[in-house]
Amino acid sequence: MTDFERKVYRIIFNMSRFGKNPTLEQLKRKTGKDEKAIRAAVKNLMRQRILKWDKHKSKWTF
Repeated sequence: MTDFERKVYRIIFNMSRFGKNPTLEQLKRKTGKDEKAIRAAVKNLMRQRILKWDKHKSKWTF
């Protein structure tokens, strides 16, 4: 896991603990990166099975 992936994971994890799913705009603002880099990091985290999207509950699972 790269530093950027770790940063995205921490943001998603911390916001999800309080019942909020971070939007792409919030992730852009908090990381300072563009949409393409954020999507690549999230896809890589999902590929490594660190993050998983629950379609029924519409929230992230860890």
